[in-house]
Amino acid sequence: MSVDVYLNFNGNCREAATFYAEVFGTEAPKLMTFGEAPPNPEYPLPEEAKNLIMHTRLQIHGSNVMFSDVFPGMPFVEGNNISLSLVIDSLEDLQSAFNKLQVGGKVMMELQETFWSKAYGSLTDKFGIHWQFNLGINEF
Repeated sequence: MSVDVYLNFNGNCREAATFYAEVFGTEAPKLMTFGEAPPNPEYPLPEEAKNLIMHTRLQIHGSNVMFSDVFPGMPFVEGNNISLSLVIDSLEDLQSAFNKLQVGGKVMMELQETFWSKAYGSLTDKFGIHWQFNLGINEF
């Protein structure tokens, strides 16, 4: 189980992740764009999103640091572009944490199966902290 930091960028995630990999001497990041994700006919992908980074991560001195660009049209405030990502191998523990943290907060995405996880969800807790929840971790 881990709580990892997740950084969002406004179109320059590729540059930032590459820069941090060089700074901290890590392997070059594996970059997944929104355009590489499986298509969803209910939500067609805008052209301007296709080359933006959907997900990448680096191991920096034992910490898992994840990165993505914000999706076009989503709010971006420099300095507030960080969330905590809870990664757990137990669905019961993940659901429990999600249920407790949503009290007084706002659910952005209910826990649900995605193409990268059997259970993923996100919320902002009553203190304004944005959380992401992942059952296990995918190696893409």
